[in-house]
Amino acid sequence: MKRHFPGKSKPGHIVQREETPDWKRRSAAAVFGKVRDFAKVCGDTTAGLIREQKGRFVALCRLAQVHKYIEDPKPSYVADWGALPESQKETDADIFEAVERMA
Repeated sequence: MKRHFPGKSKPGHIVQREETPDWKRRSAAAVFGKVRDFAKVCGDTTAGLIREQKGRFVALCRLAQVHKYIEDPKPSYVADWGALPESQKETDADIFEAVERMA
């Protein structure tokens, strides 16, 4: 997030792992797992996806996790791809590519 976010982020957006709420850690692990599994199943073909497609996949996985853990999420937590700030879109694409390299 720091890489793409213009200016200073809000408190709580970037915290140490120990300070991250348990549901967010479980959510991040689930998103990681979905991306990893997708990359493994697809093999090298994920290299043919454009960054936006990779980012959209991560965003959709994260969105499902928000609905899983938050009963009535704020609209900004469940915003569709087109409403996300560019910094979040780029971060999501980075996440996909980092997991893709590990898979």
